Amino acid sequence: MGFQISSTGFAANQMIPKKFTCDGDDGSPQLTWKDAPAGAKSFALIMDDPDAPVGTWVHWVLFNLPGEAKELPEGVAKQQQLPDGSLQGHNDFRKIGYGGPCPPPGKPHRYFFKLYALDAKLDLKAGASKADVERAMKGHVIGEAELIGRYGR
Repeated sequence: MGFQISSTGFAANQMIPKKFTCDGDDGSPQLTWKDAPAGAKSFALIMDDPDAPVGTWVHWVLFNLPGEAKELPEGVAKQQQLPDGSLQGHNDFRKIGYGGPCPPPGKPHRYFFKLYALDAKLDLKAGASKADVERAMKGHVIGEAELIGRYGR
């Protein structure tokens, strides 16, 4: 099957529970991954919504997760650096850490949790943007896994 990411909070392509959104506690869901490529020195996670009216909306930027990591707990703290040394960037809410789904009323949006296995740590500071992380990852991605959830109001 290869590199995979999943959550105990919701199944792939299913609705994200309200508690993980701006209509609830706005805490991040638990995420687990398996079968990461050998040689992964770090991981980067980007969560975004390509269905947002203004174009793709970035909900979470997390990078330099240790290469031996296999999961993120529910409710990751919204701080620049986590105890394991992982760093968080700015989302499009102009905040550090996770910002849950918060779409306008209408058709449910899709939320992509994209996990990248990298052959190096990224030379970036906390607060980096999605674009900064994507630039820094160029030439270092050795695997990618994706989980899609949906949410509508």
